[in-house]
Amino acid sequence: MDLNLRQVRAFVSVSHLRSFTRAAGLLHLSQPALTVQIQRLEEALDVRLLDRNSRSVALTRIGRELLPVFQRVLRELDAVVVDTRDLAARRHGVVRLACLPSFAAGLLPDAIVAFRAEHPRMSFVVKDVIARRVIDLVRREEVDLGLTGGEVQDAELTVLDRLTDTLHVVYPEGHPIGSVPEVTLEHLAEHPLVLMDAETSVRAVVDAAFVAAGRLPAAACEATYMMTAVGMVRAGLGLTILPGSAREVRAEPGLRARPIREPSFVRPVCLVAKRNRTLPAAAELFLAALRRALAQGRERA
Repeated sequence: MDLNLRQVRAFVSVSHLRSFTRAAGLLHLSQPALTVQIQRLEEALDVRLLDRNSRSVALTRIGRELLPVFQRVLRELDAVVVDTRDLAARRHGVVRLACLPSFAAGLLPDAIVAFRAEHPRMSFVVKDVIARRVIDLVRREEVDLGLTGGEVQDAELTVLDRLTDTLHVVYPEGHPIGSVPEVTLEHLAEHPLVLMDAETSVRAVVDAAFVAAGRLPAAACEATYMMTAVGMVRAGLGLTILPGSAREVRAEPGLRARPIREPSFVRPVCLVAKRNRTLPAAAELFLAALRRALAQGRERA
């Protein structure tokens, strides 16, 4: 069956206007050309769709049954074309990204609010996951952009931007570590610690720092989520180490946070995308806004 949209549009136009002359004018065709389009559609379907004579045009029974089907096809196609043009013109779209929880709750919401003030028809799908999951989601192209912790050395990914995040110790108000001039690894080694899960980027930095110093952290317990670690500190189980970008370091009024003044307690953060892939228009537009937000974060740091 050899149908094309010109034939379908010709049939729908004639059906609505009940006139070949008016339909030809609407479609900017000559009347003979319009007649050929209708004839070819009828030949392809092997049915008569229109009964016509020199004075009138009427739909056959099959024509009446097919008209709503063809109308729906044209409406859906026209909607797709409009949506595609809007996407290309960056008027609306969906930005899909995976992000470390610390940035998903900290930097990202403000960046999205600022972006949507200029692009209100843009929407977001945010997956707040640990570093390894960020890499997996970008690699499988389930998201367009990823903001992950640690250095990224993956042949399938390209690094679009970098920044660093100084780790902080979180402790109860009045704890002795709050009175030392500068917090160092030696101070941390003296106290029980609530460590993050072994698969998190924060834990990777902490473990590497202690190993490099020939020390072992005194682990009281582990937590996957930063807010859980903060709750354990509040309960008196120990101190925890969180990135300075995390809002959790300021979540409890009875807790305090201080930066750890050692170069080894700095977490690299990378903005990544799939290598050799064209970003969707919405993601490409948000990328510029996200880079501005990261630059502002670097200035504050």
